[in-house]
Amino acid sequence: MTRTWIVPNWVMIDERPLLKNFTTLGLAEPLLRAIAAEGYTTPTPIQQEVIPALLADEDVLGIAQTGTGKTAAFVLPLLHRFSELAARPQGGTCRALILTPTRELASQIAANIKAYGQFTKVTTVEIVGGVKPGPQIRALKNGADIVVATPGRLEDHVRTGVLKLNDISAIVLDEADQMLDLGFAPSIRRIISKLPRSRQTILLSATMPKQIHKLATDLLTNPVEISVTPVSRPIERIDQTVLAIDSAAKRDALIRYVSGTKIDRAIVFTRTKRGADKVKKFLVNAGYEAEAIHGNKSQAQRERALNAFRKGDTRLLIATDIAARGIDVDDISHVINYDLPEVAEVYVHRIGRTARAGKSGIAMSLCAPAEDGLLKAIEKLTKTQIKTDDQRTEGHTEAPVQKATSQPQRKPNAKRKRRVRRQADNATGNTANGKQQRSRGPELPTAGLDRIMKKRAKRPDTRPR
Repeated sequence: MTRTWIVPNWVMIDERPLLKNFTTLGLAEPLLRAIAAEGYTTPTPIQQEVIPALLADEDVLGIAQTGTGKTAAFVLPLLHRFSELAARPQGGTCRALILTPTRELASQIAANIKAYGQFTKVTTVEIVGGVKPGPQIRALKNGADIVVATPGRLEDHVRTGVLKLNDISAIVLDEADQMLDLGFAPSIRRIISKLPRSRQTILLSATMPKQIHKLATDLLTNPVEISVTPVSRPIERIDQTVLAIDSAAKRDALIRYVSGTKIDRAIVFTRTKRGADKVKKFLVNAGYEAEAIHGNKSQAQRERALNAFRKGDTRLLIATDIAARGIDVDDISHVINYDLPEVAEVYVHRIGRTARAGKSGIAMSLCAPAEDGLLKAIEKLTKTQIKTDDQRTEGHTEAPVQKATSQPQRKPNAKRKRRVRRQADNATGNTANGKQQRSRGPELPTAGLDRIMKKRAKRPDTRPR
């Protein structure tokens, strides 16, 4: 049975007033000190509901978008639980596991754990790919209270026996919808199968597709389902515009926009990793400081790019949607969609990177003719007619962008094309020059062997006598 609590902002729930400060949540004193040191006084709606449920050892299914404070909602109860334990975890084990889809999100969560647990002795190990495994192996040998990991590298350490999962009392699946989109469902189920049956499970997602609902049904026991609306819909505080332009003119249009706009920090979104590299290259060639972040970059490269963006050394960060999960940077003034996303909900996540903490923001999208259908889907979802400046060549049309499928399409190469053409020619009796091929009748089973023997008979015998 699932108990659902829909939590609008600052309203009564079951005629219970929402709590006004962290001191009423029952958290340990060292955590309250750390929260105050970080400058927080009032818990967000999701924190007010998730924290008491987790402290009561309930399974939780939380539906919340980025920027609602969900990280602290599950981190603080874990820290509270482990800060009261005197015994240290055994070597090669951990007490809680947090799974995330990206390295950036794992790093962000690990940083939050250290900030909120700065006055406790709770230990944390971050396990992600893209870096050398040696330091991770050494850290795991000492044991850890909390491990924050991406599924792939975690499975590597479990497979080699570096980490055992039999002592885990709680598991958190953060950004579960994104993990399923990335194909991590089999990994998640393999990892879950190695955990103790008696455990607490927390599943957090920005959306609730059928796959998430099925996963929650399989993994959670009588969960409390908490759905939280954002403090204010980001779209209401964002000035959205669309520049309708030919695809070939996108590059010049982006350079003109960047040069003619006062930008503090901007994220430029592209559909592909290769596209992100191309955009970075032509922006750098145009004289702008820019960095790219995507899945093909090493962890060190991604961290350098993010640090430069945070410090203001570069104002432009070009990113794919996958890599952008976990980017926690304040004062992003602009979000630029160089390519419109293929899923309308992703547009909301993208532009939500700006207009945070009550501030306003600007979102500008370049829309080629092939992306008109994507723009209509976005406007339908957001129920907004976005201001559009049409600068396209009159009468210019393009094939529409196809939505991504779960199975990647195989690209035909020249060799494969020739093979298919030969098979078609053989089937129709045509030769390469279009002439009709004379039928030789059915080939006997030994015909191939006969041809080989004839060729050998024609070769000169060069063996020494």
